[in-house]
Amino acid sequence: MLLTILVFLVILSVLVLIHELGHFFVAKKLGIKVEEFGFGFPPRAWSFKKGETLYSINWLPIGGFVKLYGEDEAGGGKIQVKSEKLKVKSSDLGRAFFARSPWQKALVVVSGVVMNAILASVIFYAFLFISGFKTELPLISDHKFFGVNQKNVSDIIVTEVAKNSPAESAGLKAETKIIAINGQRLSTSNEFIEIVNVNKGREIEVEWEELKSGVSHKANLVPRLNPPKDQGALGVALFSMSKAVLTYETSSQKVFSGIVHPINLMSYNLDVMGKLIKVSIEKKTTEPISQGIAGPVGIASVTGSILEIQNIKEKILALLNLAGILSISLAFFNILPIPALDGGRLFFILIEGVTGRKVNQKIESLTHSIGMALLLGLMALITFKDIQKLFLGFLK
Repeated sequence: MLLTILVFLVILSVLVLIHELGHFFVAKKLGIKVEEFGFGFPPRAWSFKKGETLYSINWLPIGGFVKLYGEDEAGGGKIQVKSEKLKVKSSDLGRAFFARSPWQKALVVVSGVVMNAILASVIFYAFLFISGFKTELPLISDHKFFGVNQKNVSDIIVTEVAKNSPAESAGLKAETKIIAINGQRLSTSNEFIEIVNVNKGREIEVEWEELKSGVSHKANLVPRLNPPKDQGALGVALFSMSKAVLTYETSSQKVFSGIVHPINLMSYNLDVMGKLIKVSIEKKTTEPISQGIAGPVGIASVTGSILEIQNIKEKILALLNLAGILSISLAFFNILPIPALDGGRLFFILIEGVTGRKVNQKIESLTHSIGMALLLGLMALITFKDIQKLFLGFLK
């Protein structure tokens, strides 16, 4: 548990710091005064000042912020809005954020998103290089990936093994993948069932692979002629899971793989999310959507599962994949026009650029403050659902 929390916090810290460093460096480059560089959201836990900038660590470790001189309170991670007008010294007016042109403010706002996108690209270049430019993704929808060779296949996954069954005696466990019977490769659960039923009472060789460790096993076992009710000849419950095998083979595919792969992942995730929303609307329940969304606790749980993988190479690949997905997701959702996020701030800047007039500071600050409160509320709800899932998992 301690290792899981540590690894999760390291991954989260890197993603947040890279994002905020984007804002920080661009603001400094443009000569905008940076008042505070914060990790997490207030209240403040610890801080120190170097030069004109305060560096702080805050009690809510779910993000971070860069507070710029001449910026509204909501931009500094604060919930309350104190005044309608920003107060700055006339001598420092040129270094204030609000006094800069729309394009300069837009550069500062989008720089964090750009940094996360670049980080995701670097991570996936490393991921694909280590994996031999080949990876697999579970297919929930009939999605077509671009810029890569795609082959859709099916795996037979064992979900449960009955006690005192031939499968249990042979060492077969849940969360394993059936590879072959008598040397014959299988792709669907129906094929598995047909071959087993044909060979009832006769010895067969079953080959399987542990999903977590990647370790393969072989064993000889005899399917029962008269199995107990609802158990089957071998005593296993299983289902077929489709997956896409993606291979970057050509030189051009490999050169652009680190850019193409995260785009493919986001496109696929949005495709799946769209289908979940459709199912939720049709069934008039939020359950499908809630099952497809995870917060910090859910991501920490995934991190823990990854750390249980025995194969070192597979463990490293899984951690890189998780970090890459989180980084590109952070970039994508941050650029959406949601109040309190970078995209929400960019929206108001674009309005200023198009109309030539600044949006009323009180209105913008209030909008971001409400957005922040709603995001924190949503995060609390998702965290509650994640804890509920973990609790139910422990009960099982």
